[in-house]
Amino acid sequence: MKEIIVVNADKCVGCNACVRTCPAPEANITKQLDDGRFVTTVNPDKCITCGECVRNCNHGARDYIDDTEEAIERMKKDKLIILATPAIKSVFPTQWKGILDWFRKNGCIIYDVSFGADICTWAHLRAIENRRVGNVITQPCAAIVKYIEIYQPKLLNNLSPIHSPISCSVTYIKNYLLKTNPIAVLTPCIAKKTEFMETGLVNYNVTFKKLSEYFERNNIRIPSNSIDDFEYRFDDQQGQVGAVYPRPGGLRDNIWLHDPDINITTSEGVHKVYPELDMYAEMPEFKHPEVFDVLSCEFGCNVGPGSGTTLTVFDVMATMREVEKEAKKRRKTGFLGKGEDKLFKKFDDELRWEDFQRNYRPTTPTPVPSERQLDPIYEKMGKHTIADRTFNCHACGYKSCREMAIAIYRGLNTPDNCIVHAKTVLVARHSQLQEHHERLAEITTDCLRLSDDLKADVQKITDNMSTIDGSTTASKEKADKVRDLLNNIIAFCNENDTMDEETVAQLIQILKITIQAFSALDDNVDATNSSSKTIGNAISEISHLVDEINETLRKTAI
Repeated sequence: MKEIIVVNADKCVGCNACVRTCPAPEANITKQLDDGRFVTTVNPDKCITCGECVRNCNHGARDYIDDTEEAIERMKKDKLIILATPAIKSVFPTQWKGILDWFRKNGCIIYDVSFGADICTWAHLRAIENRRVGNVITQPCAAIVKYIEIYQPKLLNNLSPIHSPISCSVTYIKNYLLKTNPIAVLTPCIAKKTEFMETGLVNYNVTFKKLSEYFERNNIRIPSNSIDDFEYRFDDQQGQVGAVYPRPGGLRDNIWLHDPDINITTSEGVHKVYPELDMYAEMPEFKHPEVFDVLSCEFGCNVGPGSGTTLTVFDVMATMREVEKEAKKRRKTGFLGKGEDKLFKKFDDELRWEDFQRNYRPTTPTPVPSERQLDPIYEKMGKHTIADRTFNCHACGYKSCREMAIAIYRGLNTPDNCIVHAKTVLVARHSQLQEHHERLAEITTDCLRLSDDLKADVQKITDNMSTIDGSTTASKEKADKVRDLLNNIIAFCNENDTMDEETVAQLIQILKITIQAFSALDDNVDATNSSSKTIGNAISEISHLVDEINETLRKTAI
């Protein structure tokens, strides 16, 4: 499939809102990037393009691609057919005529999809009356069709074989009006692009939202029209009550207008219709209503994800009500509205309902893994007990832990995106960090004690270095004195050739002083040796303390 829903990974915050709101179980792929961020992208082969993720992304990470730019470029070269879906009246209540006039001024041919909706109603009624179909699921909604093709292909036997109003319009234009111009449809629907690609009937899907952005970007001003006037001069017949198809139960109301006894059940909204389709698939045929009228959007096509409208559901429903009143006034029947519908009589005379049938493309659903296959996935998620495996917090976006495990098994998600798993890992890491912190505190205390001892030893070295320095200076002074005394003795002896008692006494006195000087010198040498020994011991002790510190630090690394 062509990529329609696109993701800006830089804006994705991994909030899982897209997964949470998506009805297609295999449409999203969540991965963890190298920087630790979780980013969810789209698998186009499994996406039904319902647009709910675009509608619910609050971070602008999701958008969609339509054909607005291509259609307008084509319009400049070829005469384009513009098909206006009836939702244009509720989305642009005061500008829809101006928008159609702008296309007409640019050389386009304008047709009304409401007319195709009338054909769609007629074809359903004739198929039911002639028992050409059994109990049917309606298919105006392209997202519903895609869901059934991908995830519930066995329901294709129930999916209505009648084309959608748009495709009925195109079939009528090509087969009965014999027009071959390229066709663009103005819609509020992102998913219609998938229908156009599969059927090949329509060239361009121009959504209201992207068209409005084009007008604003190119400074195109659309004039206003009266909000009370819903008629327009189309290039072929304007539709009738088919104009209410965009509202919930629109197809049902059209069928009941002709046959109120047909058993019809309706369902709308992604969180309701898809579970009910799954339920329908498991029910026996006799419990099915004759018609199951379904829409993906809760309030119908009028507020589809490609509408861009800021109007409330009350606004659009009020508009639809006025559209219905105006359409019924144009409807022609027999006396007092009790006779045959003249438009349907025209269809009976001119059309073949078989021309408005569609074929579908079933796919093989991905097998669901067994519980045994899911066991190792649960283990990776840190879910070891039944309670763990049924925690079902929905934070991952899935409805249950089992759905998350299945997604992981299919490669669509990662165990690290499970918040319970992440919390378990964080608690374990916190406990480990706490243990490391306590051990580090003990080591820090030991290191501080050793540091104090080391500081004391360093002080001893400093003190003894001062002692050595003082002793060395004193030794030098004493040595100088001894040298002077010895020089004096030599001089004295040289001056006295003979020794008398007095001279001898003087010499003895000089020698005593010399001996005292030698003794002082020896004391200084001893002090120096003692300080050196103390320094050696201190250095040895410091070396021992350094070894202890290294051993303490090694414990930190363990």
